[in-house]
Amino acid sequence: MQVIDSHTEGEPTRVIVSGGPDLGSGSLAERAKVLATEHKDFYRSVVAEPYGQEAMVGVMLVEPVDPTCVAGVIYFDAAAVIGMCGHGTIGVAATLAHMGKIGMGTHKIETPVGVVEVTLSDTNTVTVKNVASHRLHKDVSLEIEGIGTVSGDVAYGGNWFFIVDKSPVPVVPSNIRNLTDVSIKIREAIEAKQLTGTDGGIIDHIVLYGPALNKNGHSRNFVLCPDNAYDRSPCGTGSSARLACLAADKRLAPGEEIIQESTIGSSYRLSYQQVTNDSIIPNITGQAFVTKEATLMMNPNDPLKNGISLS
Repeated sequence: MQVIDSHTEGEPTRVIVSGGPDLGSGSLAERAKVLATEHKDFYRSVVAEPYGQEAMVGVMLVEPVDPTCVAGVIYFDAAAVIGMCGHGTIGVAATLAHMGKIGMGTHKIETPVGVVEVTLSDTNTVTVKNVASHRLHKDVSLEIEGIGTVSGDVAYGGNWFFIVDKSPVPVVPSNIRNLTDVSIKIREAIEAKQLTGTDGGIIDHIVLYGPALNKNGHSRNFVLCPDNAYDRSPCGTGSSARLACLAADKRLAPGEEIIQESTIGSSYRLSYQQVTNDSIIPNITGQAFVTKEATLMMNPNDPLKNGISLS
């Protein structure tokens, strides 16, 4: 299996350029469902340790249905197949440029949740025009053991998020273990409350916000992903959901740009366009760097070929 690795603002992406399973010729959503239901061992093996690494997101390059798109993509991490990935899309654009598949300018990429646009301003700097994003619920209160009442918004930015505007613990790099534990408790409380997104969408990403630590930053976030790894980047779909909340509260005007810091201090430039009273189109700009071209070999005799699982 041929793969190309990159990182986007510190968050790793592994793109499968050849050798993945046949997912059929249906829509991207249908092919993503096939990957999720019939090939879990495969996608786990690609991104989980020992063949992958913590926090890695995998991408299968597939033929798009929409002929105007340069590629179709299906995203996954060690826990689940996911609808959209902002950092992964930036990584895919840099990877396609590295492969000579696209040049500078704007291109369309098809995902399971819709078509997005990527604009390369240089070989590493990419702006993603994401799918329409919106807030579903404001100020949902949860009782968290050892913490008390935590309130947050439920919003969609390509994945479903629970967004806590004022983190109950400081969002600083030295606090990652505590932030992780609190975020897991919040997700467990969401599950216990049977809180979901539209049509039963699983709220599997948790975002905690705190003050920026750099001079030009708007805020700093901690993002817990479905596999319980934290996002090293500011999270593209999470930033999209956050922009929808800021827009709904009239705390950020259309076209106004902010700098969103990640837990580790990397950043995205964010802005949005209002498309309806309830939804926005986010713009996310970040940098990705290709780090590796490799042949991934899954030894059938390796007892850990499907990834390490401690559950």
